[in-house]
Amino acid sequence: MKGISFWFFFSGVVYVTLGMAWGIEMGMRHDFQMAPAHAHLNLVGWVTMALFGVFYHLVPNAAESGLAKLHFAVATLGVWLLVPGIAMTLKSGAEGMAIAGALVTLASMLIFLLTVVRSRA
Repeated sequence: MKGISFWFFFSGVVYVTLGMAWGIEMGMRHDFQMAPAHAHLNLVGWVTMALFGVFYHLVPNAAESGLAKLHFAVATLGVWLLVPGIAMTLKSGAEGMAIAGALVTLASMLIFLLTVVRSRA
């Protein structure tokens, strides 16, 4: 695996490692208030990013496009905004960052949808 597919998959592995450590830490403290943020880190950070990486590995023409690079940037920004945004919402009720992260994550998925449609041969 190389190129954009590697970076998507590598990012996913980093996020799941952080998510697992966070889950263990919550379990050790018996405090699961942040479980929704932890779950989104694992789902959006690990599962989604890894699946994007696998897709780009299997469809190299899509991986070579400028759209793939934009997709990686938008998907990464989505994770970086969504997960802390959910945590902030849970702690203080401030929803702005979570909403922004959700919208950026949606934009990432729309870019992926366009990529998948364009890659049909």
